[in-house]
Amino acid sequence: MAIGWGKSFEEQVEEANQRASDRRAPKVPLEARVREQRLKSLEVSRSRVEGQLNKAVHPAYRETLMKALQALEKEIEDLSESKA
Repeated sequence: MAIGWGKSFEEQVEEANQRASDRRAPKVPLEARVREQRLKSLEVSRSRVEGQLNKAVHPAYRETLMKALQALEKEIEDLSESKA
């Protein structure tokens, strides 16, 4: 590439490919993307708490985990309802 000619051919092709993929990809509203990301995060947390609950033996710790699990499930339910 000569000095002063601007972008390289590869950069131009990459930008063209990006613009083409942006046109093909469905536009998902930001609110929906944030909600889906939060839902996935809650599901991962629920899975982690369930795993801890399966291993917990101390009654007080089990109770704390059960409350956390209930709170996570409620939030997941609320988020799922708002999606529908």
